[in-house]
Amino acid sequence: MVEIKTAKTHKGKRELEKRAPKLVESGKKTLILHGTRTSSVLKAVLSEIYHLKKESAIKYSRKNDNIKPFESGGETSLEFFSLKTDCSIFVYGSHSKKRPNNLIIGRTYDHHIYDLVEVGVENFKSMESFSYDKKLAPKEGSKPFITFIGEGFENVEELKHLKEVLLDLFRGAAVENINLAGLDRAYIFTALSSNRVFLTHCALRLKKSGTIVPRMELVEVGPSMDFVVRRHCPPNESIKKGAMKTTREKPKKKEKNVKKDAIEGKVGNIYIPDQKIGDMPLPNKAKGVKRERREAKLKNASGEHEHASKRKKEDL
Repeated sequence: MVEIKTAKTHKGKRELEKRAPKLVESGKKTLILHGTRTSSVLKAVLSEIYHLKKESAIKYSRKNDNIKPFESGGETSLEFFSLKTDCSIFVYGSHSKKRPNNLIIGRTYDHHIYDLVEVGVENFKSMESFSYDKKLAPKEGSKPFITFIGEGFENVEELKHLKEVLLDLFRGAAVENINLAGLDRAYIFTALSSNRVFLTHCALRLKKSGTIVPRMELVEVGPSMDFVVRRHCPPNESIKKGAMKTTREKPKKKEKNVKKDAIEGKVGNIYIPDQKIGDMPLPNKAKGVKRERREAKLKNASGEHEHASKRKKEDL
């Protein structure tokens, strides 16, 4: 029997609620890991990916010997880290003679391996190698434009799969509305061939155009590199079906006695039953009645006094 541990503190319960499935999921977090051997180029690539996703990324700098995503049994440690950090995307870097500057990007579903893409990094240029006005540097956490250029992203299966993974890696949380002033960066992916993709990161400069829509200019700020596709593992159909499953939104209940008007907007009718005020019993001791009686007594008393004084005068 496996012992199931439950949260005993309020903080633990809140953490479990955050990790529970939601109808609308929040942004995905990225886990960045190092392999047994990593080159200086690969370390720079992993650190700059972490810098681009600093608000939604967790980076481990220690070497991990047991992680081998494409081998059976080699994903156990990776799934453990995914469960521990609550990350659904991971980037794993390793370097060997057979596969130099190797980068594995993958996604998890229910903290189990969903799919994998292995690419080699070539022609890497870091952010420091680009010279530009530092005022144009994109802000942390800003939403990016993501552009995929080339027919390979629609025709070649490996590039189609790579496009899905890269889109999940760089897009961040899904939003419905966005401020134009907050768009200050763009990721541009260009398919150079059936297995090579060029990535460049640019800052957006807004300039006057004489109209409401400003004119945009791209300033390359780095990093830039070539991705050479080596291996890829698409998701299983049964796992994909479960991951794509969504719940139907509950239909809204019909509002009674409510109608919408183009001018007045939402108009509601309220039913008020007959209150029958004339038949309502009044209390016997009413303050208004007492006051009227006192005023009547005073009037009668003053009238009798005047009548008595007139009689006395007539007798005299």
